Amino acid sequence: MSPVDSSPRDDVLEHPDEAFAHYAKRSVDRVICEEKHMGSRAIVRVAVDGTGVIHTRTGRAFFDRDRQSAVLSRTAHALRKAGVWEDLGTTWLLLDTEILPWTAKAEAMVRNQYAEVGAAATAALPAEIDVLEAAAARGADVGNLLDRTRARAIHAALFVEAYRRYAQPIDTPLGVQIAPFQVLASDATGYETRDHRWHLDIADRLVDADPALFRPTRRIVVDTTDESSRAAGEKWWEDLTTGGGEGMVVKPFDNLVRGPKGLVQPGLKVRGREYLRIIYGADYTDPATLTRLKQRNVGQKRSMALREYALGLEAIRRAIAGEPVWRVHQCVFGVLAMESERVDPRL
Repeated sequence: MSPVDSSPRDDVLEHPDEAFAHYAKRSVDRVICEEKHMGSRAIVRVAVDGTGVIHTRTGRAFFDRDRQSAVLSRTAHALRKAGVWEDLGTTWLLLDTEILPWTAKAEAMVRNQYAEVGAAATAALPAEIDVLEAAAARGADVGNLLDRTRARAIHAALFVEAYRRYAQPIDTPLGVQIAPFQVLASDATGYETRDHRWHLDIADRLVDADPALFRPTRRIVVDTTDESSRAAGEKWWEDLTTGGGEGMVVKPFDNLVRGPKGLVQPGLKVRGREYLRIIYGADYTDPATLTRLKQRNVGQKRSMALREYALGLEAIRRAIAGEPVWRVHQCVFGVLAMESERVDPRL
């Protein structure tokens, strides 16, 4: 998924204005803004009898066998309780989801890539400040360095607060929650032409059926041609991110949309200021650094997102049609090949 273009605003790298403008330029008048959950992407293939598989977006097992079996059984039961099996007339479903907490799959990365950095910074910077303050008291000209070090200490504390917020354990027997946001396919059909409200309504039914396992996805619909509606979407994003949320994904309300130049981006992510501190570093909000980051090029990432989306749709269609596995794998290997291309992982 591609991020939005960099914002011209002085204090942020990403902002909803750019997402709304992107879709308005492509004649997409209505978009849906969905809460972006801070977890790990997972594809859930569940059958009515509770069997199936849960894997990462690159095809690796998400859970061990016992935990996967427990999650699938609960999911199948929730679908039955919500009446989804009957309504869709199907015996299996493929769900696009986010599984929380982040540490369910990324604990080692959080510990090695973020916690160690945060611990080092919050230990070293206060000591540096003490030394610089003592030097200043003796009349040494360290004012600029002292100011920068104090600012870095504040940024380091914000960095630690940010990653810890997304690593909180979930106090349930399974220790995880699933945030489903799209029904990809069933043995009956694919659902890419159903609008996103339909998909999230299915997700809400699962939340109602098993609120301990399923997490709701907050959202708001925005008219990209109406300034007041865009302002409401911006305010919603600000409230979401200042309240600790990662950000949002802006999608065409109608889901699969084609424009004069082909497929329109299926979604653009707009991440919050403090979440981006994890991605770009504790001091990324320093004016000089932020100015440099605004020169980032999202073109390759955006092109890859569209091609992977098209390949994913084709793989689903071939699978539903009962084509040989090698025909499905043609599309899958194409996606995996693009995942190995060199592109800035922060995008």
